[in-house]
Amino acid sequence: MDRIRHSTASVKVVLVPDGHVLTVAFAIGLSIWDLKCHLASEVRVPPEVLQFSLDGRVVDDLQTLMELGVQPHATTSMEMSSTKPTAHPLLPLQPIQHDSMPDVLTVQVQTDDGGAKEVTVEIERLLLEKEFLGGYRHRLTGAEYHHAAVQTPPKRRPDRGVAIFSRNTQTMEVKHQNQNCPVSISTQMTRVGCYVSCVTDKLVTPGNYVSAAEHQETRLRAVIRLQTAARRWLARQAVEQLRRDRDRRLAWMDVQERRRREEKEEQLRDRQQRWMKPQSRDDFNLLYHALEKWRCEEEWKINSSLRGADRKAALCLLLQQETQFITDIGRHRIAVHNSNYDTAVRAFLDKCAMPQQWRAADGRLIQMDNQDTIRARELRNLYDEVNLTTMSQDQRLQVLATLRHTVKEHHCPLTRDIVELIERETNLVSRGIQASKLEGLRKRISTLFLQYIKMPAFNPMVSKVLTVPQDPVQLKKDVHFCHSCHRYLSAASFSPSVSARQVGRCRYCSGLDNAARQRDDITYYVTMLTRLRHDEQQRNQDAKIPFLLQVEDLRYLVEVIWASRSAFSASSDLGDLLFVRWDCGKDWSPWNCILLTKEETSAHLQVEDVQKVYEEMFIHSIQYKHTLARQRFQQIQTMTEYLDLDLDSNPHH
Repeated sequence: MDRIRHSTASVKVVLVPDGHVLTVAFAIGLSIWDLKCHLASEVRVPPEVLQFSLDGRVVDDLQTLMELGVQPHATTSMEMSSTKPTAHPLLPLQPIQHDSMPDVLTVQVQTDDGGAKEVTVEIERLLLEKEFLGGYRHRLTGAEYHHAAVQTPPKRRPDRGVAIFSRNTQTMEVKHQNQNCPVSISTQMTRVGCYVSCVTDKLVTPGNYVSAAEHQETRLRAVIRLQTAARRWLARQAVEQLRRDRDRRLAWMDVQERRRREEKEEQLRDRQQRWMKPQSRDDFNLLYHALEKWRCEEEWKINSSLRGADRKAALCLLLQQETQFITDIGRHRIAVHNSNYDTAVRAFLDKCAMPQQWRAADGRLIQMDNQDTIRARELRNLYDEVNLTTMSQDQRLQVLATLRHTVKEHHCPLTRDIVELIERETNLVSRGIQASKLEGLRKRISTLFLQYIKMPAFNPMVSKVLTVPQDPVQLKKDVHFCHSCHRYLSAASFSPSVSARQVGRCRYCSGLDNAARQRDDITYYVTMLTRLRHDEQQRNQDAKIPFLLQVEDLRYLVEVIWASRSAFSASSDLGDLLFVRWDCGKDWSPWNCILLTKEETSAHLQVEDVQKVYEEMFIHSIQYKHTLARQRFQQIQTMTEYLDLDLDSNPHH
């Protein structure tokens, strides 16, 4: 009976719910609890949470395999699950690709009498990986043979009865104990009746006795010395790194300071160049602004130093000087306008006469003239000859004859006027009238001929250069009424503004009123708005609010909301001020901005959380300015949707 109880059987354990299979050889006389303890270390869960089932019925821990009907050397299948799958799940014990191995193999074994018989072999799924102990390969057939130890179950380490892998076993314990020598030793010395030769003796002088504490102290001093040298080397490396960082930081600061200084100098040079040689409308506004600033300073000096008749005389003299300056500026403005007009006409004619060009497949630039470009070039050359003043009387008459022949190709009121003026000048020249008295007539001829050139019917290339609306209905929709000069002009003649409720004065009337009354220079605000749009487009391609604002809106923000001063240093240099985001994680808007200098901007953009960096009083002052800006722009219809989106994302507002 004992032999039967010690017989083994193959137990296939199916893990629930993953379905992985474990095959173990187990004695049928052992209980289910012993089987749980055996498999608990394999699946790495406590044995108390394991539960076995046979044919859908839970098996008791005290039952044995023999009581469950398992025969010796037979095979049975049981299911194992965890009663606490969340805390102690049954994880897969081997890769899934290994589960495809069959549980039973049928092999043919050759017997001694030369026959063969079939033997059924059950595969045990062992979880242990055995080390490869070597083998050999047949030289002729190439078959590989492994040592038998690789094909057998691994040897278990003998149980020594003590815990090897424990803290007490692996920790050294120091003990102090006195012990006597086990052997008594004597030394023979010279005495009366006994002579011992000292020829071979060696004199040994005892040195200083070094105790264990002194030896330990010596080692400690050596260790401290080594650590001192190592820490000194590390400290020097750290100091060198700090020095390099400092030098790099100082060099970067010098570069930034030099760049800011160069930008400031370039800005001053550009401003001075605009003062000396104004060309555009903004340049003349700058001159009028400087004139107004000078007038206010002179008027303040007169009012503070003079009284009575002397004050009135000084103010009259100041008025005369201002009038003279305005006259000089106006005269120079007319000259610049004429020069710009001639330059624009020259560029227009050159563009019409330019041959058609394109890039070939090999990269060469190909140019081609057609009848339209040749016609435009002939008209340009004839226009240059008509405006040429340094020519003789015969040459002038020849040019007029060529011009008459050119315009007579078409019959219209414009060509008839040109021919009439040409005949009048020819008659006057033949009578010997001086050329200086014919300047007005020649100017009229030049102007009418330019109108002739700009007509697509006479110069087909003009249609590709000039933007002419073909549909009068579309042109009507793009026309607005100027309440100052009482003219109907295109939308391009007006300055749009987000805060404007209706179209007001045109650009010409606004510039004329500014030169006569306010004399403001908005160059700084234009530069500030351009810089803001560029920075926001670099950070967010979908930014829209900076492109909705106009110069007047930005000017209101700077002058009214932020008082034209930096929020940090109160600097009032408009050329050095910029608008940046207050909260860098949100898009720029009038209620999420701060006005700083260029040097302060680089430091503010590195702040991740403004609530942790700035003081509470400063934050309240910035939020108050944001509230003022919100009240201002919430009245604008185009800004309402962006304001509503911001309120939805910030409910505390």
